[in-house]
Amino acid sequence: MLLRPAEPQDAMAVARVHVRTWQVAYRSLLPDEYLDQLHPEDRAQRYDFATTDTTKPQTIVAVEEGRILGFATTAPSREPDLPHHGELYALYVDPDHWGHRIGLALISAARDRLLKLGFRQAVLWTLAGNARADRFYKTDNWALDGHRKTDSIWGVTVDELRYQRQLD
Repeated sequence: MLLRPAEPQDAMAVARVHVRTWQVAYRSLLPDEYLDQLHPEDRAQRYDFATTDTTKPQTIVAVEEGRILGFATTAPSREPDLPHHGELYALYVDPDHWGHRIGLALISAARDRLLKLGFRQAVLWTLAGNARADRFYKTDNWALDGHRKTDSIWGVTVDELRYQRQLD
């Protein structure tokens, strides 16, 4: 497996992983009618894999035999109370490849990228009730910090929980 920065031509493949993961992982957490109407073509238009601006989100993809199996996106924290933290914006692995250590490789690469940007602490948000994600992040030494929020993601209202972690 190869980990590399996402490139503009990766947008549709990343969007397929993104949408498929949402449709499988969030099936019991979000309305079926909402998940069923998600399309990679809509999501792919939102990515900017051409930017080199370190203040903007950067995405790492996991590629095997020419196929993108997962991705992780990092950037400086969006949280007003954590201005000196990095943030793991997203980490998704195609459900057919769950349990193959792709998520571990991606989260390790994401932490390394944030360290190289000078961050010593990081934050991430998970969908409340996402037990699989909770187990994964806790195994990687992320801890809930007590913050919750209600947000609108892709047009649906969700409850989220915040995690933090030391990077070094």
